[in-house]
Amino acid sequence: MTEEGSGSAPESGDDLDPLIADLLDGKHRALARTITKIENRSPGYRDLVSQLHAHTGDADVIGITGSPGAGKSTLVDKLAKTYRDAGLTVGVIAIDPASPFTGGAVLGDRIRMASNVGDMDVFFRSMSARGTLGGLSTATTDAVKALDAFGKDKIIIETVGAGQNEVDIVRTADTVAVLVPPGSGDDVQMLKAGILEIADLFVVNKADLDGADRTVTELREMLQLRDGEVRVGGGHHGFEETTVDVGGERRDATTEEGGGSAVDPWDPPIVETVANSGEGVEDFVAALDDHRSYLVESGRLETKARMRYAEEIRTLLREDARGILAEEIEARGGLDEDVEAVLRRESDPYTVAEAILEPLADCVADRRE
Repeated sequence: MTEEGSGSAPESGDDLDPLIADLLDGKHRALARTITKIENRSPGYRDLVSQLHAHTGDADVIGITGSPGAGKSTLVDKLAKTYRDAGLTVGVIAIDPASPFTGGAVLGDRIRMASNVGDMDVFFRSMSARGTLGGLSTATTDAVKALDAFGKDKIIIETVGAGQNEVDIVRTADTVAVLVPPGSGDDVQMLKAGILEIADLFVVNKADLDGADRTVTELREMLQLRDGEVRVGGGHHGFEETTVDVGGERRDATTEEGGGSAVDPWDPPIVETVANSGEGVEDFVAALDDHRSYLVESGRLETKARMRYAEEIRTLLREDARGILAEEIEARGGLDEDVEAVLRRESDPYTVAEAILEPLADCVADRRE
């Protein structure tokens, strides 16, 4: 939360952007400016992110999600303080609802990190979800890279808490903690709708309130019912993680490289906390550490990274393809005439789309040959 700090040493080379050189030299002002350029998608931001990539891969990225009112911000504040007390540096990205007027974060305010105000080794940044279904934009993924390259030991992403679409956080975080407030059957039912599948651990926060014991029991019963399902470690319960691309071929992610035995699935623990007082936070940290150790020892960490990069590349390709198509449509004078032809039943949407894509497809085919 200050201008100076300690980070990685900069690389030598005339092609390194001065801003990135300052970031790698541990200057918080450069880190803040880089993230601002990333969030605003300013000209040249992609070059900055590309230069950051070689310096990433060391941070432990933790996702904190759950329904609104579960106490995510308070718990993140206490989690960051616990890590700092242990001598670790922390970066926090709080994903806030996007303003309908500016597109910026609505709730962004450092007051939510009250326990860490003035700590130069806690960097807090509030970012807008920008309408992304899962509450995470591509800019957030890039901002994580900036914090990682800077040298932060722990990076915490706190999401909006918009429901089952929060599954997008799996593609960014190594460990996902789902917070569930006590005494709310509706929240536990919501977990059945999908968010249950992304949790590496559950946190029943505000455990001093009535209904906490019941919530813990319901969660345990849900996990027991899932015991017969095939699970793959670490944000790992969905089908997307059963195979990965390795050297152009599909390989079973549940086996050791080289065809060894399957990795035992991770069983998500349930931790009870009272974030306001700090009760249970040490247990929460221990559970996070256990999952990190599991990922490293089982080889799941590399598998998750491989999948994350594959998904990131696909996302960027979709974004760029949309941009190219938008330019092509504009060059054709827009879609008004095509729409009129469809309305008159002289054409149809498939024919229009094929006509627009044809020159692009031909170009790609020519280059492939």
